[in-house]
Amino acid sequence: MNATKQSNCKIVDCTIRDGGLVNNWDFSVEFVQHLYNSLNEAGVEYMEIGYKNSPKLLKGAEDAGPWRFLDDDFLRKVIPQKLNTKLSALVDIGRVDENDILPREESLLDLIRVACYIQDVPKALELVNVFHSRGYETTLNIMALSNVMENQLLEAFELIEASVVDVVYVVDSYGSLSPNDFNYLVGKFQKYLPSKRLGVHTHNNMQLAFANTLVSVEKGVEFLDASVYGMGRAAGNCPTELLVANLKNTKYNVRPVLDMIEKYMIPLREKEEWGYIIPYMITGMLDEHPRSAMALRNSSDKDKSVDFYDKLTTPEVLHSK
Repeated sequence: MNATKQSNCKIVDCTIRDGGLVNNWDFSVEFVQHLYNSLNEAGVEYMEIGYKNSPKLLKGAEDAGPWRFLDDDFLRKVIPQKLNTKLSALVDIGRVDENDILPREESLLDLIRVACYIQDVPKALELVNVFHSRGYETTLNIMALSNVMENQLLEAFELIEASVVDVVYVVDSYGSLSPNDFNYLVGKFQKYLPSKRLGVHTHNNMQLAFANTLVSVEKGVEFLDASVYGMGRAAGNCPTELLVANLKNTKYNVRPVLDMIEKYMIPLREKEEWGYIIPYMITGMLDEHPRSAMALRNSSDKDKSVDFYDKLTTPEVLHSK
């Protein structure tokens, strides 16, 4: 692989934010502090410490852990001393009150990422403008790209290229894309967004999260989402430790990440489920949201994969959607 391209990479560790979808953000302060120190020691550039959505705009807010709605005062207690690893938070369109976002100089956050579906790109870019004007680095993460029509994408590209956003993400929400798909999509993003830096967010439904990330690195993508031990919704993400161990010509050190896995992630994995599991493979293969597989895994039929496959692939089920 091209060593120069690899040395330009930046890892964005999403363990708390994406992993929180697994355990309703029920991480202890000690867990998050240990993760931050481990990532800093490993040389990882960013840690996404949660969502910056607004509790009043979401149902069930009172049941979620504090990482679901990051409060600036709380964050200062958790990270009393900022180290080299920058802090990031994600917001969703319609779930964030821009008045809850302080100017960057008053916040511990460096990067705010805006996630949206293709039809909400104009709204997302309005939010990006607000955060940019408050001094933050910004990204736009277009979700479910595997289901986006070409003409929609081209329209969105025009708006994005003209915007102030720093980084644009290729997101494989359903874990259904292959290395060839990433090669194609990254090339398309590069062609139509020549002034933008790119990022990738991969899911591991078909055991391709790492491969898809490496293909993207080879194409010159800079921002790489990952999570420790792959922890993320359903099949999870590209494992941070694999990137730290495999990106050449970099300053990364895998030992602190292994320490985090040994002390915290392995015990957590015994209580919570994520990663490559057959029902997630099936939804990935069929390019579907993993919600049906997640429901199956929470039922008494959790290992009845053949029945699940048959339900998802019989014509009458497909037509009743």
